[in-house]
Amino acid sequence: MEIFDIFFNLDVMQRAFPILMRGLLNTLFLGASAILVGGSLGVLICLVRLYAAKPFRLLATFYIDLLRAIPVLVVLILVYYALPFAGIVFSSFVAATIALSLVLAAYTAEVVRAGIEAVPKGQFEASEALGLSFLTTMRKVVLPQAFRMMIPPLASYCVAIIKDTSLASVVAMDDLLKQATDAQALFANPTPLLLAAAIYAAFLWPLVRFTSWLEQHYKRGYR
Repeated sequence: MEIFDIFFNLDVMQRAFPILMRGLLNTLFLGASAILVGGSLGVLICLVRLYAAKPFRLLATFYIDLLRAIPVLVVLILVYYALPFAGIVFSSFVAATIALSLVLAAYTAEVVRAGIEAVPKGQFEASEALGLSFLTTMRKVVLPQAFRMMIPPLASYCVAIIKDTSLASVVAMDDLLKQATDAQALFANPTPLLLAAAIYAAFLWPLVRFTSWLEQHYKRGYR
């Protein structure tokens, strides 16, 4: 019973739950913002890497390789703690959104590149013969075909970014993990931390299973 009271204290759990729910909302908002911004930026960087002038292609390649090599936590610390020395100050939420978006954009760019390059070159030639513009070709011909191949890895990266939102607690953002650690200190009990872990699992586990289903579904579709 003593171990149960320490790690699964129902009274502490009941009082901490509303606090953690506020943190969960912030976590979901942060994850959605990072996915929206990072996904859009990744597509743009991919197009620069594939079709821009050589100096810009090299710059895009350098960005992708660099951001994939640097841990997300390091990027977050640089944005939040280093940029203020240059007079650039962001709130904890904005800094976390920027850091997660920059990293997700690098991975998204690689996935989109692989998807576009998998489309037969004949599709581009046919579009050119029909007089379609580059943007129309990408929007109506190439991307719809490439999208099927991009969905499973993009979904996996989105789930990974949502998990990485827990790093925002390092810059004092009131996400789920930060609220859990504050509640743990307030109640002098580790139950809020275990409750936070259960909440993470409750909404991330279905997403993990969904990405696995997507992989199997589109694998069968390729066959």
